[in-house]
Amino acid sequence: MKPYQRVPIVEKGEPLVPLPLMDFAVVTPHPYVALGAPYGDRSPYWVRQGVLTALTQAQTHLDQRQPGWRLQIFDAYRPIAVQQFMVDHALSTLARDRGYDPAQLTPAIRQDLMATVTQFWAIPCTDPATPPPHSTGAAVDLTLMDATGQAVSMGSPIDEVSTRSYPHHFAQSADPAEQQAHRDRQLLAQVMQDAGFQQHPNEWWHFSLGDQMWAWQLSQQRQQPIPARYGATA
Repeated sequence: MKPYQRVPIVEKGEPLVPLPLMDFAVVTPHPYVALGAPYGDRSPYWVRQGVLTALTQAQTHLDQRQPGWRLQIFDAYRPIAVQQFMVDHALSTLARDRGYDPAQLTPAIRQDLMATVTQFWAIPCTDPATPPPHSTGAAVDLTLMDATGQAVSMGSPIDEVSTRSYPHHFAQSADPAEQQAHRDRQLLAQVMQDAGFQQHPNEWWHFSLGDQMWAWQLSQQRQQPIPARYGATA
């Protein structure tokens, strides 16, 4: 169990609502849908109402600092079945990258690979006390798009399972491109944090508002217990 999963949830009862896609840039086709992730009649571009309000505020902050730039939503809501599908996919991809056959992993190798995967992917637990962040409708993965409509280079792709994904990985780099990537990561973090989001410690692209991770980080900052607002949705 991760520390944030011990945070109690006091469900606020806000509905999942669709993102107004005219207000944000989105990645299309959706990458997990293209892989065959089982969304059913659900959409990856749904969030809780309070999260949508905060995302709209973050877009306003971004436009004030970089006119014409837009938040590009990569992923938001995930049913538990999609979380399981993507954890399995990440494990198989990492296994192949390290020269293993995903279908023939020993228990020890599987455990070692999963230790890496779970630095970036939440366990698809069905316990209502410990929901994956994205399954609450409170978490969103996103990047920046510049005024020309091009995705901003952030130094590593979303979902990369490596230390390059850490928000401050390029902070001390002397490479000009990596310095710029660090500045753009800081810009994304600032506009999101100004709107009330908290950033995943291992992922430059992942922000949440109202889930257990958000509450845990806020509790640490304020030195007082704060419950989560959102649990898993049906």
